[in-house]
Amino acid sequence: MEKRMGNRDFSKYITLSVLGMLGSSGTILADTFFIANKLGADGLAALNLSVSVFGLINGLGMMLGIGGAARYAICKSKGENQEADRTFTLALLTAVFCGVVLNICGTLFSGPMVRLLGADSHIFPMCQSYLRTVLCFAPFFILNHFFIAFLRNDGSPKLAMTAMLMGSLCNIVLDYLLIYPMDMGMFGAAFATGCAPVIGLLTSSIHILTRKNQFHPVKTKISWKEIRKFSGLGISAFINEFSSGFVLVVLNLLILHMTGTVGVAAYGIIANLALIALAVFTGISQGIQPLISRAYGQDDRRLLQNLYQKGLWTASVIGVLFFGIAWIWTGNLVSVFNSERDMTLQIIAENGLRIYFSGFLLVGGSFVTTAFFSATEKAKEAFVTSFFRGFAGILMTAVLSAFLWGLTGVWISFGITEGITVLICWFLMRRKRVVYIKTQRIDLRRIILRKLKSRWI
Repeated sequence: MEKRMGNRDFSKYITLSVLGMLGSSGTILADTFFIANKLGADGLAALNLSVSVFGLINGLGMMLGIGGAARYAICKSKGENQEADRTFTLALLTAVFCGVVLNICGTLFSGPMVRLLGADSHIFPMCQSYLRTVLCFAPFFILNHFFIAFLRNDGSPKLAMTAMLMGSLCNIVLDYLLIYPMDMGMFGAAFATGCAPVIGLLTSSIHILTRKNQFHPVKTKISWKEIRKFSGLGISAFINEFSSGFVLVVLNLLILHMTGTVGVAAYGIIANLALIALAVFTGISQGIQPLISRAYGQDDRRLLQNLYQKGLWTASVIGVLFFGIAWIWTGNLVSVFNSERDMTLQIIAENGLRIYFSGFLLVGGSFVTTAFFSATEKAKEAFVTSFFRGFAGILMTAVLSAFLWGLTGVWISFGITEGITVLICWFLMRRKRVVYIKTQRIDLRRIILRKLKSRWI
């Protein structure tokens, strides 16, 4: 009976989290679809340069939300309710502060930021309009991710999914209205996207208004030590999100140098399709986190191992599925975003999509293992794997591969990085298990020696 309940919880949390993440990623995909069909390759290139800012915004929201919620769940499992509420309060105050800072940066420095992203004079106005508008909504984006993570850890994964889906649905409807009938261009797309987290927050507030929440703000002093502690548990989520935006900028610059704007537009198609696939893996890792943190707080090692293995199997099967879809329906997927029927764009994107998506055969192992490290307070291991995957590994591989094989090297760098990351994850997990086995052997030896001594004496 206990095993059946465990399977039911796993399926429930994973399914709801994946559906929610798919809905959330739909906000950018909707922008991509409508802008590509209304503004063509220039609009698509402008969006692909501007959208990298979401890596920073979503990364901060997930770091504070997932890290704070993981710490909250562990404290709750141990019966430390006051400490759990204190963690919630500190994480909430930090999230508000970060959102306000990004809002101010967008208002004052959007121009220099767009130049830094590599936009030329032709697409500069579109980039600046999108970037400035999105950053004005930064507090809402961060708080939306924050409360969704806490809802999931507070026993309301269904409401967390609903909040994400409602925001995405609102974005799609507003995208159509503002870009087509009202002809508001890039500003309309950005404004529609900014409304999504507002709707998400209103939906999440039901949990508090109905008084189902177990987390409450309390009076507490600002403790940078505590903030660093729970932020460390969410650092892998931050790196995964922020690095996607950072890598997007680097790869855009590499591709811009090799093939010009049409190459950037092709990468925009690939990146947005990859965003949907990554949302599924993120959903798996976020869905499994509350269950792992709870089992860790209760010191249930058997359940921890069971959850980890289920997560790996689920992610591996989905990786094979995405790889198959990318190879079978390549042309159809690319043509959805190629309204102008540009043959050069079509050929570049098709070749890139097939090669790039081969990396998804390995993504699941790194995502689930990193989530396991974060949920069990192994911040150092989580940082190592996510930093290599998101920054050091992909940058070194992309630059070296581009130098050796040109544009094909850019596409293949994703798969190479994921392969090396899986090896790093395997090494860290193996080292952890070896230490545990050795400890058991030492304890067993001591027990045998004590029994022998007691007999002879």
